[in-house]
Amino acid sequence: MRFDLSRYPMKKIFFFLIAILLTNIVFAQTKNYQATIDTFQKNYNEHRYDEIFSHFSFVMKKALPIEKTKEFLSSLKGQLGNIESTEFINYHQGTYALYKTKFEKATMALNISLDGQDQINGLFIKPYENPELVENNAVNALSSYPKEIAALVFSAAKDLPNNAQLSIAIIENGKTKYYGITKIKDTIKPAENQKNLFEIGSITKVFTSSILASLVENGKIKLTDPINTYYPFSFKDNIKITFESLANHTSGLPRLPENLDLSNQTNPYKDYGKNEMEAYLKGLIKLEHAASTTYSYSNLGAGLLGYTLGLSQKTSFQNLLQQRIFDKYGMTSSYISSKNLGNSLIKGLNKKGDKVSNWDFDVLFPAGGIISSTEDLAKFVYAQFNPKNKELELTRKTTFTIKGDTKIGLGWHISAVTGADDLFWHNGGTGGYSSSVVMDVKAKTAVIILSNVFDINNKIDALSYDLIMNTAKK
Repeated sequence: MRFDLSRYPMKKIFFFLIAILLTNIVFAQTKNYQATIDTFQKNYNEHRYDEIFSHFSFVMKKALPIEKTKEFLSSLKGQLGNIESTEFINYHQGTYALYKTKFEKATMALNISLDGQDQINGLFIKPYENPELVENNAVNALSSYPKEIAALVFSAAKDLPNNAQLSIAIIENGKTKYYGITKIKDTIKPAENQKNLFEIGSITKVFTSSILASLVENGKIKLTDPINTYYPFSFKDNIKITFESLANHTSGLPRLPENLDLSNQTNPYKDYGKNEMEAYLKGLIKLEHAASTTYSYSNLGAGLLGYTLGLSQKTSFQNLLQQRIFDKYGMTSSYISSKNLGNSLIKGLNKKGDKVSNWDFDVLFPAGGIISSTEDLAKFVYAQFNPKNKELELTRKTTFTIKGDTKIGLGWHISAVTGADDLFWHNGGTGGYSSSVVMDVKAKTAVIILSNVFDINNKIDALSYDLIMNTAKK
């Protein structure tokens, strides 16, 4: 039995869940999601649809108004009955949680996403598909790598599709060692791919914030300056936004602008340009919460930050990126477009192993558009270890506490780890790639992982953590 959602505006809502370029901060969120799903089940079964609506975020309420919400949930109840049980399955890209949900008449997949205030900002229900129970026959051919590293890497890679690659750099004691792998005919083999190119997704945001920090250190702007100064028009409702609030995701802006057309799933950010951004700022902008009070991850905010930095210096963001980052740190294999990169660019794959299109960016490039290699990213990491580099040091200073031991500087997320120094990290993903950088600046160790497979950040993040903890034990 299939429940037809085509009558309802769920497509737009679902895109809020799968628009990836999002960082994974789910380390401490399981309890919040479980409480939300338990409350949802109780209210749903008791026909308290108003109460469910009250837990929607501003964006969700706008996408699915109260009458549509009632119509949708009533129809769902009529076709499927009450919810009997829910079972957490996993997180996807750190963006939404999947629950196997047993209704009276069918078992469905309930995908739910929460914003920084634990409000529901995404809800999608579809028939549940059991994971394929296929015996894994992957062969570990990594005997040339240290035993412990080979075991960790193989464990993370064995379930990836054929033609998948991981490009791994481990930095410790002033040296970088590369442990690339590729999966060919179900065999995990070593690969020298540290020079190959991958989309790095949201790791781009760290570079955007680094440009901001360099301009601050040069006395050209201040973190507390409003970006409004650089626009020849007033923002809707005279909303004021500072550079810092964009860099640490406390601006109150939604994850994505509402005038972004996400119908092109293969290249969703390509056609969002200057005109669309200005139309949004003039007539559509509305904050989801008061500025500097709540962490709420925003691709829009990062894109707006980079775009405004370009305006502030009367040039493009891409020119600033080239001059203040790529040229300064000798990053000769980092690019702003996938065009004309030839075989150096590893083709992105979906989770089934099919090749997918590369993503193109316009004004939202600063949120996730960089293409790079582990070798080039290692140069940027080494620069983080230089105590004389005040602009990069500025990006790592805590500007906001997200929850508990998780904080954010300018771009970098900061996690306190028991028995270790603070870890600075960011991950990323696009339609065919997943990536992660994690570093212990005090110990001068780091792990960089780039992959050409969509939506495997849970594996990549876990492997990054395991590898950097492995270096800490030495």
